[in-house]
Amino acid sequence: MTGNAAQTHDPEYICGVAGNAALTAFSQSLGSVSPQDGIRVISVNPGPVETERLVGLMRKKAKDRTGDPENWRELFKPLPFGRACTPKEVGTMIAFLASEHCSYNSGSVVTIDAGVSARSFNF
Repeated sequence: MTGNAAQTHDPEYICGVAGNAALTAFSQSLGSVSPQDGIRVISVNPGPVETERLVGLMRKKAKDRTGDPENWRELFKPLPFGRACTPKEVGTMIAFLASEHCSYNSGSVVTIDAGVSARSFNF
């Protein structure tokens, strides 16, 4: 698990961008040779995921902007689906990648962010 910061290049999150980019490159490099040892390496890069941590951060941001921390879901409206990804959606992707249905995959990066990083959209 890394994060889509490797692809968004957000200047307000340079340390996260660099760290995620390094982990992505590491996964690709290792995954290019690991099959000879019977190991697959795949990097999963989720965008915003509705975890307790993110909800807490969004409540603080909503309180600062609107005075009401319960308006935090409104801050996700600019995202392509108008919401963050769910933990279940990430888990389902990981289960698929670990399954026999994806057994010829290694050294790949799978981004789960509704196309945010593909269109250079900073959340």
